[in-house]
Amino acid sequence: MGDLAQDPETIRIGNCSGFYGDRFGAMREMLEGGRLDVLTGDYLAELTMLILGRDRLKDPDLGYAKTFVRQLEDCLGLALGSGVRIVTNAGGLNPAGLARRVGEVAHRLGFDPRIAYVTGDDLLSRASELGLGTPLTANAYLGGWGIAEALRAGADIVVTGRVTDASLVVGPAAAHFGWGRADYDQLAGAVVAGHVIECGTQATGGNFAFFTEIADLDRPGFPIAEVRRDGSSVITKHAGTGGAVTVDTVAAQLMYEIQSARYAGPDVTTRLDTIRLEPQGPDRVLISEVRGEPAPPRIKVSLNTIGGFRNEMSFILTGLDIEAKAALARRQLESWLPVRPAELEWSLSRLDRPDAETEEQASALLRCVVRDPDPDRVGRAFSSVAVELALASYPGFSLTAPPGNGGPYGVFTPGYVDAAQVPHMAVLPDGDEIGVPPASHFQELADVAEPELPLPLEPGETRRVPLGTIAMARSGDKGGNANIGVWVRSERQWRWLVHALTVDEVRTLLPEAAKLSITRHVLPNLRAVNFVIEGLLGQGVAYQARFDPQAKGLGEWLRARHIDIPVELL
Repeated sequence: MGDLAQDPETIRIGNCSGFYGDRFGAMREMLEGGRLDVLTGDYLAELTMLILGRDRLKDPDLGYAKTFVRQLEDCLGLALGSGVRIVTNAGGLNPAGLARRVGEVAHRLGFDPRIAYVTGDDLLSRASELGLGTPLTANAYLGGWGIAEALRAGADIVVTGRVTDASLVVGPAAAHFGWGRADYDQLAGAVVAGHVIECGTQATGGNFAFFTEIADLDRPGFPIAEVRRDGSSVITKHAGTGGAVTVDTVAAQLMYEIQSARYAGPDVTTRLDTIRLEPQGPDRVLISEVRGEPAPPRIKVSLNTIGGFRNEMSFILTGLDIEAKAALARRQLESWLPVRPAELEWSLSRLDRPDAETEEQASALLRCVVRDPDPDRVGRAFSSVAVELALASYPGFSLTAPPGNGGPYGVFTPGYVDAAQVPHMAVLPDGDEIGVPPASHFQELADVAEPELPLPLEPGETRRVPLGTIAMARSGDKGGNANIGVWVRSERQWRWLVHALTVDEVRTLLPEAAKLSITRHVLPNLRAVNFVIEGLLGQGVAYQARFDPQAKGLGEWLRARHIDIPVELL
């Protein structure tokens, strides 16, 4: 096989997809934009596995990200001609099927790439015996060693199922540098690099709290990790592309969907509290000093089940007496329903304002969501009743949509199995199979003690302004939990933030979370605090339990809340 990278001390790994549905042209943009050694694509999320599971129910030959096939049809010759290896988790629930499909496409185009795939993550047939119940999908999060084996065998394209997002970077780096299973610091460094670039343009200015500081955000470029032999890396992007790579855009992605200071994976547990970020010139940020520990003995499993059926109707309430109008609609609908669904939830969004200049600004939305194991109870038996109220309810009655039948909803839950029970396998381009044994040494996860906090600022004049005046934030979902990472730029801002933004203060600022379990993790090197709010998202994104089911805007809501900030920091 040829070398994975031109430079023996650095491997340059780009990303062209952060989710199933990301920018279609990104693969070509990355391949044409400059030098790469490896191009990765992340297509999987908790919700995606449910979507692919329903695809597979309709056609057992599916279960993979079809977008990737179309991208490869456009770009395969370009990748092969430039010697760029492609590593993707687009195989989803059917990596073997995607590998076959890629081979068919390549043959039709007149190419003969070496294609490998990684399998073993799908535990559905053994779910019951492993104590995982009877889900629609059951996929263990594999690590990067199967990818490494495939690349060492000369694969041009490596397709995986459910691996951790960062494994798409860990595998190529481990293969290139010859790392061993106990090279924990190097592996942890690659995990951090992979975590930063896995969500594509979120590392180059997308979804960035201080987005107005970025000169050109019209079409941000996708990120690149230049991973070094010691596990450190530089995050950058192709020259001439939009967006920006700064310490803060990188920190923003580091804050995304994390839990505690120990970031557990199947290959290594990464100590997020050891990360250091330094600018290295325009659009270049160095990540260094990352420390790693042995992985925990149990591997996380993504479990998706069909929870039942759901439907919703939204009422438009305009003008005066909004609360009374909402109360009337609720009484009427609930009393007119022939059978009450198992779950019936109301939410009133007071988007209206007094003396509004437009009708839309004078209107609020009353949303009713119903769920039940019986699809008939949440179908027309529910939505048609909402329509029947039209001439018999509050003045100005209208709905946002006509009646519908609703549809199934999914529930995500994490499971855990011993690493030895997961058959990690690489199927090489020549058809040979190589088993990837579990690690020989594990370490149970433990909480990281809160570090010694800096001295608080001296008392002084304060002003009540939005937290986001000085603080940045990034939020996301992990099943039914949400996380919010909040960070600041200067040491004096940090001395204020770490003492001011406590769990109790977050409960006050976010009333939705007031009665939920909240934990705070302090990351001094990043001047950041991360909050995990348990149960805020119900049973996961597909359950659709709240207005923002993936908590993507939760951090921005927190930044918009007012708090007393020292005037000297403003």
